[in-house]
Amino acid sequence: MSAPLPDRYQQLLVEIRAEIPGFRVIKKSQSPLHRAIHTALIAITFGRMRGYLSDYQTTIRKTVYVTDDWDDLDSDQRYVTMRHERIHLRQFRRFTTPVMAVLYLLVPLPMGMSYFRAHFEKAAYAESIRAAAELWGRGHVESESYRERLIGQFTGPAYGWMWPFRQNLETWYDSVLATLQVRVGKNA
Repeated sequence: MSAPLPDRYQQLLVEIRAEIPGFRVIKKSQSPLHRAIHTALIAITFGRMRGYLSDYQTTIRKTVYVTDDWDDLDSDQRYVTMRHERIHLRQFRRFTTPVMAVLYLLVPLPMGMSYFRAHFEKAAYAESIRAAAELWGRGHVESESYRERLIGQFTGPAYGWMWPFRQNLETWYDSVLATLQVRVGKNA
């Protein structure tokens, strides 16, 4: 009798640990830094970003900080999210923590027109789109609700209104869809 295969999320964690020595996953609420960031985000977004601790996973350096409900989320959802976060882990490795911090948070503006934040997030959200399409089919990522939720991340308060150019985002999204090679998943 053979041992059961690990689920794709657990397999992804094995791959990330091999690629990024020192990789770890920590609950965001256990971090004083992230509790402080949460409070600061509420202030600088005039109360519009209140879900930092409860709704968003965050990567800094080799650590992915997750919400308290992370372990209760469906394994496939954690897989899609961790594929996104793996892109950020690679970005931190490539650019270093100080360079990532300056580019992500400040260049050219901290809010409203944050070119590098949008650039880094486009790469990570493109991976989210690919992973979601692999699991749930192309129709899932082509749906208006999925598209709106994702584009809203760029144009709304979650990331400080990082990129207000909706047409640019629509074009980017369509370019990601055009590259999909979906062979597996529901509605494929």
